[in-house]
Amino acid sequence: MHAPRLPKKPQLRLFPRDGTPAWKSAEIIGWKPDWAHDFYYFLISTSWPVLLLCFMGIFFGTNALFGALYAWLGGVESARPGSFVDGFFFSVETMGTIGYGEMTPHSVAAHLLVTFESMLSMLFLAVVTGLVFAKFSRPRARVAFSNVAVVAPRNGLPTLMFRVANERANHIVEAQLRVTLMSNDVTLEGERLRKMTDLPLLRNRSSAFILTWTAMHPLDAQSPLHRATRESLEEQQVEILVTFTGYDATLAQTIHARYSYVAAEILFEKRFVDIIQVLPDGKRRIDFTHFHLTEPLTPRPPVA
Repeated sequence: MHAPRLPKKPQLRLFPRDGTPAWKSAEIIGWKPDWAHDFYYFLISTSWPVLLLCFMGIFFGTNALFGALYAWLGGVESARPGSFVDGFFFSVETMGTIGYGEMTPHSVAAHLLVTFESMLSMLFLAVVTGLVFAKFSRPRARVAFSNVAVVAPRNGLPTLMFRVANERANHIVEAQLRVTLMSNDVTLEGERLRKMTDLPLLRNRSSAFILTWTAMHPLDAQSPLHRATRESLEEQQVEILVTFTGYDATLAQTIHARYSYVAAEILFEKRFVDIIQVLPDGKRRIDFTHFHLTEPLTPRPPVA
């Protein structure tokens, strides 16, 4: 009798496609993020909902603190003695420089507290303005990668291929692709390490990247993937990292994008479905609904 075959565990991705930081995608012992010194970096890199929640928390927390101090110190005209609610709303008016005129400070302690809160509110406003501007001004690439990569003959030679598309359809000047192969390796001393090797492309630059780009790496004798099979890629836990950089002519800024393919996402004996058609009037039609689709290898009729 044969022992039952255990199901294969899915390969863990070293570089998550959604850009998840390493400290979130892996269990790290002996090191943790330093929020006290990297709080600005956290606010810049976090999502808009989290950033807005942080702003709201700081705003309400600061006003609650000053509201409690106003209620304790007193000295606010028309405010009920010891009322936290009146102190809180007076703090909101002070921080927002609203000044409705119903509640005003009339003691030295209250005036000093208002002065300190006014300076703090100007600092808070400057920080919030800078963060919001920095978030809005960050260049974001709208570059799409095919969900899978394929290995198919190209000019008689097995070739690793994947697709890249510019979703904005604008001009990206001096676009560049860099492909890195990561695989498990064992040294002569028996140490296991993650080996990284650059995979040269037939064309790794595009002077004007507008719509689509099919990146191709021939699996010749000089390629680290020469004679590779689906089984050998899975055994070595192969992951292919793709990095894209270019200069967005509209934003006048450098943009970048990243993607990766694990062994299960590299399909053999498949090719991409053609997405470019020539219409009767000579115009080209690009069908992005077939951008991720593949088909089995079948002989194609020769081009007339």
